[in-house]
Amino acid sequence: MEPAQPADRVPADRTPPDGQPPVDHPAGAVPGATGPTAPAGGEPALVAAEPTAQPPADSPAPRGPSDADDVTGGRPTPPPRATAAKSERSPKDMAISLLVLLIPIALLLAFYRGFLGGDQATEIDPAPAIEQAQAANTFPVSQPQGLGSDWRTVSARYQTVEGGANLRLGYLTPEGRGVQLLQSSLPAERLLPAELTAESQPQGQTELAGRTWQRYTARGNQQALVLLEPTRTVLIVGDARDNELRELAGALR
Repeated sequence: MEPAQPADRVPADRTPPDGQPPVDHPAGAVPGATGPTAPAGGEPALVAAEPTAQPPADSPAPRGPSDADDVTGGRPTPPPRATAAKSERSPKDMAISLLVLLIPIALLLAFYRGFLGGDQATEIDPAPAIEQAQAANTFPVSQPQGLGSDWRTVSARYQTVEGGANLRLGYLTPEGRGVQLLQSSLPAERLLPAELTAESQPQGQTELAGRTWQRYTARGNQQALVLLEPTRTVLIVGDARDNELRELAGALR
C-alpha cells in the first residue's frame, strides 16, 4: 500500500489520457497552470496588436525630403550669412551726440555753483573752540579783530596733545585761499618741523602790530609767519598771498 500523497502534488506520470499523444512540458513549467496556451494543430497564436503611438497634436509634422536638402548629405543648405552693416555715422554726427550730452551737464553744474553755492566752504562760528582754549588756560589765546566780512572762518578746533595743546582756526581769505592760525603751547623746535617741514628755514623778520614775526618757508607753495613767545608759539601758514598773511597777523588781539 502506497503512502498518502498531498492533494496538490503533480503526478510524475506524464501519460496522457487514452487516445492522445504524450505532451512534454518544459522544465520548471507546471501543467495546468493558467496562461496562454499554444493552439492545437500547430496553428499560430493570435496576439492582439498593440495600439500604435500617435504623435501629439502640437508636434511638428515629420519633414520629408525636399529640393532644399543637400543631395549629397541629406542636410538642408545653411542660409547665407548676413553681412554686418557698416557704421555710417560721420564725425559730425558723433560730435553732435556728444554736445547733446554735455549741455545738460554744464547747465546743472552752473546751477549748482551759481545758485546753490556748491564751491563755497561752509562758514562756522569759532567761539566754542576759542572758549574751550581760554577755559583750559594752557596758553594766552588771541583771536583776530577787525577783519572784513569777506574773511570766513571754515574750521575751529581745540585739541590737547602730548606735552601741550593746540588751537586751530581755519580761514578762507577774500581771494578764496586757505590760511590756518595755530596757537600752541608746544616748543617751537617740536611744532615747526611737524607743521611746516624739517627743512623749513627762517627767511627774515617783519614787524606787525608791534610784534616781531619770523617768515618761514613751508610745504609746496605755502608760506608761514611765526611768532615766538615764552608761553606759546603762534603760526600763520597757507597758500595765501603775503599781504593776506600779514593782515591776519596784524589783526590778532
